[in-house]
Amino acid sequence: MSTPTDTQLSRKGRIAGLVIAGTMVAWLAAQWLGGQMGWPARYVFLFDFAAIGALIWALVVTYQIWRARRDNQG
Repeated sequence: MSTPTDTQLSRKGRIAGLVIAGTMVAWLAAQWLGGQMGWPARYVFLFDFAAIGALIWALVVTYQIWRARRDNQG
């Protein structure tokens, strides 16, 4: 039987997974598009830093999920 805490942690996990997958797809698309259109390096670095920020956020959320599940097990 799933508790409200389990449901909340599952939702956070799905969101973190979607952020990771979406970030990678968007980053790859931006890198390809930047190469095709000849964008300056500063714009490409902007996408790199945005991707790093999203992945750090997902890492923090994943750590929070891990801690919450560990604390709930006793």
